[in-house]
Amino acid sequence: MKKKSILSNKIYLYMTEFFAGMSVMAVELGASRLLAPYFSSSQIVWTIIIGTIMIAMALGNIYGGRSADKDPNPDKLYGRMIIAAIWIAAIPVVGKYIILGISGLLIFSVSNNFLIWAAFFACMVIFVFPLFLLGTVTPSLVKYTVDSLDDSGKTVGTLGAFNTIGSILGTFLPTFVTIPAVGTSITFLIFAGILLVLALVYFITTKTRSTKVVVGVILFLVCCVFGHSGSFAFWENNLTYEGESVYNYLQVKEDDHQVLLSTNVLFGVQSVLEKEKSLTGMYYDYAMAAPLMAGVNEKDNLDVLILGMGTGTFATQCERYYDNMTMEGVEIDGKITDLAEQYFELPEDVKVTTYDGRAYLNAVDKKYDVIMVDAYQDITIPFQMSSAEFFTQVREHLTEDGVMVVNMNMRGTEEGNINQYLADTISTVFSDVYTVDVARSTNRELFASNSPQMIERMKQNITGIDHADLSQMMQEVSGELVAYEAGDYLMTDDNAPVELLGMQVIDDLIQDEVDYYRGIYEKDGIEGLLKEM
Repeated sequence: MKKKSILSNKIYLYMTEFFAGMSVMAVELGASRLLAPYFSSSQIVWTIIIGTIMIAMALGNIYGGRSADKDPNPDKLYGRMIIAAIWIAAIPVVGKYIILGISGLLIFSVSNNFLIWAAFFACMVIFVFPLFLLGTVTPSLVKYTVDSLDDSGKTVGTLGAFNTIGSILGTFLPTFVTIPAVGTSITFLIFAGILLVLALVYFITTKTRSTKVVVGVILFLVCCVFGHSGSFAFWENNLTYEGESVYNYLQVKEDDHQVLLSTNVLFGVQSVLEKEKSLTGMYYDYAMAAPLMAGVNEKDNLDVLILGMGTGTFATQCERYYDNMTMEGVEIDGKITDLAEQYFELPEDVKVTTYDGRAYLNAVDKKYDVIMVDAYQDITIPFQMSSAEFFTQVREHLTEDGVMVVNMNMRGTEEGNINQYLADTISTVFSDVYTVDVARSTNRELFASNSPQMIERMKQNITGIDHADLSQMMQEVSGELVAYEAGDYLMTDDNAPVELLGMQVIDDLIQDEVDYYRGIYEKDGIEGLLKEM
């Protein structure tokens, strides 16, 4: 009778559906943030997350319906919710180790689409089981809430509405509240705790004794103790800052010579500050040729716009080496701008607007002498900033002899690689296009203008450089610039497959690294491999 009393309260059952729907979406959003620092947040990764979760939910719906028909005991439903809650709570504790373990196993056995397979298996192992269990909630609750065929439609509709409303909140709360405020790990713990409390209410009010309850509470508390850390790069012990924003995982590392920003624990560095006030040794040095091409030593002032400001490395370097430039930046992630001011000595006179780069061009009429496009983060390339329409907008915001410089950070070698697509697309908009490969890097800088004198102007302006290190660097860039011969590859707003193209280059880069370490293993065995790593 007591079990019947709690189940006869349809509000409680509707709330069960509400919080189950909320938790499913929260876990899905959390999954994207857990995977992003390792595999990026590209559309491909999102497709994998959504696909695997939908598979889990579908299987859960089937199992839940059959189980409810065969044995409609609510103890089993709420017992499954406890298991799901503990599994979700354990994700912050073991999830990152599972991701790296799967990646380590696959990297030597998968030669194509490594990131796809690694992300897929990580999703399957980490997220499918708890969401399968949550998928059993709806068909089970239908069994408990439908009293007769007369009101079955109304009851099922109400359950669906509660699930949908919960899902809506489960979409917005992690993105705009919990993840920015307390991080991904605690977000998992919060929604796991909600599921656990929901199940505990059932077992306490029905006075049902179950070892799952005691064990569940104990394991949840253990997960809270060991899973509250938001560190994705758990092997690092000297990070200056590690946190999350609405858009990114953020990591600041500092030593005696540099301050570095990375938005991914596995791929690359996005910004750098040289404490010795020298050149960076990175692509920013090469990009400083753009002001020379635009006539920096011939004009009283150069207006420069940076789309993808980061922490302002390019702006800081330009102000350090040129004294007649007005710098302006656009950065979609306001948290990165905060870090720029706190750790990277962003000059106070550099205006930074928190906005999408393309949307910013739509909103302003100003023309610039130099526009730098630096919005591509490894395989995360915003398609809206890679199309012919976008580069046309850039051209329209340049002065008559203005120069665009684009940092293309994955230098591919195969026919039809991402950089070839980008360069061919840019060549449909600009008459003069030149590229230079960055030494000791996979980056390639592209310079584009509708002024045929851009290279000659650069050579003339090199002679006016007062800094010996920059003069030497620009001499090297000048000697290595190659006029780009355009092909027929084109990306438009309607068709810009940047994720697949980027994935192909990542596969090539990973394969090169694997071949290198495989050679060491074959020559010196595991001891030599460990020594090298």
